[in-house]
Amino acid sequence: MTEPGLTRLVLASTSMSRRRILQGAHLAFDVVPSRYEEHWEPRADPTATVLELATGKAREVAARCPGAYVLGCDSLLLFDGTLYGKVATADDAARRWRSMRGRSGVLYTGHALIYDDRIERDVAATTVTFATLDDEEIAAYVATGEPIGPAGAFTLEGRSSAFITRVDGEPSNVLGLSVPTLRGLLARYGVAISSLWI
Repeated sequence: MTEPGLTRLVLASTSMSRRRILQGAHLAFDVVPSRYEEHWEPRADPTATVLELATGKAREVAARCPGAYVLGCDSLLLFDGTLYGKVATADDAARRWRSMRGRSGVLYTGHALIYDDRIERDVAATTVTFATLDDEEIAAYVATGEPIGPAGAFTLEGRSSAFITRVDGEPSNVLGLSVPTLRGLLARYGVAISSLWI
């Protein structure tokens, strides 16, 4: 078991949501943004895809952070058999929300934890059910700019929380990082998550 204070966790992400999750769990960590370029196919297998993306991010940062446990994560929404990531424009966000309203999708997040030459990986999947919004609500939400950025064009920690009626699965996964999944990955290395508590 790693002694308290000797484990360095590095988050390979620029995501503020992922940072807030780790901060909320009272974990010590550093941030080193990944320069990995994401490429994926909309009709690809969701589990394999998010694992590949998370692994790419973690590997790129691990090469620059020897001796650290490097965590890469990536999230995609599976909806009607198609994988969706971030939207690029307000029009895209409005179209996405018109298709999702009153229905459910599954948010997949791949987690890859690298230490030295070893890698441990896992996927968390959470079903999210959306309220039946009218066009005016969608327009008002899109006008805030909030749906530009998060995977699936929504987040549990912002204005769109009013439009999410049900979450089946691990809630923090919807924000891009499952703390229980991280705990399990650390345990595979013999590291207690409590060794990172601050």
